[in-house]
Amino acid sequence: MSGFGRPRERGTSGRRPLRAVIFDMDGVLVDSFDVMRQAFEYAYREVVGSGEPPFAEYNRHLGRYFPEIMEIMGLPLAMQEPFVRESYRLAGQVVMFDGVRETVAELRAQGLKTAVATGKSGDRARSLLELLGMLDQFDHVIGGDEVPHAKPAPDMVLRALDLLRVGPQETFMVGDAITDIISARGASVASVAALWGEGDPAALLAQKPDAVLYAPSELLAFCRSWNEAAHQGGRNVG
Repeated sequence: MSGFGRPRERGTSGRRPLRAVIFDMDGVLVDSFDVMRQAFEYAYREVVGSGEPPFAEYNRHLGRYFPEIMEIMGLPLAMQEPFVRESYRLAGQVVMFDGVRETVAELRAQGLKTAVATGKSGDRARSLLELLGMLDQFDHVIGGDEVPHAKPAPDMVLRALDLLRVGPQETFMVGDAITDIISARGASVASVAALWGEGDPAALLAQKPDAVLYAPSELLAFCRSWNEAAHQGGRNVG
């Protein structure tokens, strides 16, 4: 795998016609916020017991792999098993954001490759996308447990580039968390901030993403502007 695990130089100049889009999952493709809250609170009460589950703090670390969040928060790793178990049980409550199905379908109809890079485990992410009837809309789904270092490291994005056989200058990543922006930047991939979920807009914008979108359907216009800029000499887009 040619570039896996090695950061590339960043820069928005020299963009080439778009060939691929990499998506974060929770907060971008699917509205899973309430299910995550329920699963976290269930796991906390089962393992820790007393006290108020600190979901607000957990929410600030979304995008990272669950065991890493537990380490950062000083919580027992034993919470992972009930958290995953409850997440599977509640999976039927997760819904796609309005416009995601149609937008992804149109991107693929235009010949673009698509991938998911999520902090979820790969198995759980693929299971949820299959339940939602969306798994076949992505060429690859990469989980936080399937690379040496999960987000905010660039490994997951670099892995997607290798699997999709595309370069960083012809790809962008859509994410709703600080970790997504940092991960994309580390892989020299343009970052697009998705502000249609439950993320913190101020914190996300403070990371200075390459573009900001407010609805999934805006991705189509962004792709057009990307290609127009690429054909005009690689000027910045967004």
